[in-house]
This record gives sequence, structure tokens and C-alpha cells, in this order.
Amino acid sequence: MENTRGRVIIAGAGPGDPDLISVKALNYLKIADVILTDRLVSPVLIKENVKKNALVIYVGKQCSRGIHTPQSEINELLVDFAKYGKLVLRLKGGDASLFSNILDELEILLKNNIEYEIIPGISAAFGAAAYSAIPLTARGHSRAVRFLTLYDTDSISKNEWQDWAKTDDTLVFYMSGKKLSDMVHNLLQNNIALDKGLAIIQQTTTPNQKTSVFKFNYLINTILPEFEFVPTLIIIGNVVKLHQKFGWVKESNTFHSYFDNHLNDIENVIRN
Repeated sequence: MENTRGRVIIAGAGPGDPDLISVKALNYLKIADVILTDRLVSPVLIKENVKKNALVIYVGKQCSRGIHTPQSEINELLVDFAKYGKLVLRLKGGDASLFSNILDELEILLKNNIEYEIIPGISAAFGAAAYSAIPLTARGHSRAVRFLTLYDTDSISKNEWQDWAKTDDTLVFYMSGKKLSDMVHNLLQNNIALDKGLAIIQQTTTPNQKTSVFKFNYLINTILPEFEFVPTLIIIGNVVKLHQKFGWVKESNTFHSYFDNHLNDIENVIRN
């Protein structure tokens, strides 16, 4: 083992469109010895920018489909490669710090006295706001935005549901597509304004983006379909109505998984 220790760069790669990575993160991608990449990182970034002898390791997670790399395994890889003096890039979809396991990784790096750097990225909420033309804090519609998740609806108190139903803040829910029906039911039960909008944006900023917009008065007697594609982002509030007027992305009628269809591309890069 070499005596010199390497470094770990934890960076956000953006929500899907490969052009939305920061210049700083892209520069590290081009020189990194080892790239640990999440599932929701555009494969185009990997194919077009890693150096020839770089080692690319896929550490994706999507528990709903049984795709799961244990965090403990990711932690071990970060430490082991850094101890061998490698420049390691931990590349995350969206932003590096928002709804990610960054704390686990920082703790293990600190414990092992490994130098690290954090580079922010464009989160899915900001990608969706731009590509679906739903400004999150548009003047006259909302003065604040909240970033939330419903991975466990049983832990949400009645007071929280009441607050979410009554607030004029824009609510953005990550990783909550499977809880959509429960969400709508609870908000209606707590008398959310029926003219408020709900937007479901799947695979935002990719060629397969699909935006579906509803008002809560429509949802009273409607069963929403299952939404299988990730990332799926849910936006609730008065700002949702702006999509119809200002939407600028021409969304495709064909719809499939952008990231799953390109998984072979990533695997080919890893093998090569």
C-alpha cells in the first residue's frame, strides 16, 4: 500500500441532462482515478469524460426495484481507494447534499483521516422547476419552498398534514411517487384548497421527461395511476398552474426509463 493518501471528491452531477453538471465537478470527472457513480447520473457524462484508465464502479440504488448497493460497501470503497493514493470521485445524481447519504460518507472519511471536498449540484427540484416552467417561489404565488419526502407516511403527524394542506408555501416531495395516493388522500382530508395544483414530473431534464398536472378538485374522485419512472418529483402549490402557460420543453409521447435503457452503456464503460 502506498504511503500517500488520496482524496475523495463528493459531487452532484445534476438531475439528468448531462449539460447540467458544474464545471468544477466535470473537471474532476476528467481526471479522477476512480468514479463511484449513482444510478441517476447521466451515462453520457461517464462515456464522454472519464479518462481511459479510470475505474468506474456502479453503486446505484433503487430499493423499489431491488437495485441496492449497501452504504457500508460504498464507504469501504471510498476508504480503500483513497488509502491507495487514488483520486476518488463519488458522483451523485442531483445535488450532493440533498436527500443523499452524504453524512455516512463524511463520517467514514473523517474517521480515516481522508481529505475530501464537496461540490454542489443542480438538484431535481431546480431541474424540474426550470424544465417544467414551475417557478418554485414565483411572486404572487409563493414566498417559500419546502423540500420534503414521504418515505414513511406513518411517521407524519396530523398536525403536519394540516400544515401542509393550509400553507401557501410550495411543497416539493422527493422519493414519494409510491406514496402519491396516500398524500392526496391526506391533503384532501385536511381541506387543502381545491384550486391548488399538483404536478408530477418524471425523469426531469432528460429526453423522457413527462409532466402531469392536476388540480385537487379533480383528484377528489380520481385514482391516480402508478408512476414507475424515477426520479419522480411531486410539486404542490399555486405555482403549478404556471406550467401550462410557460412550459417550454416539448415532451415526447414515447415514454420509457432513460436511466434503465442506458444502464448497459454504463456497464460497458465499467468493463472497458
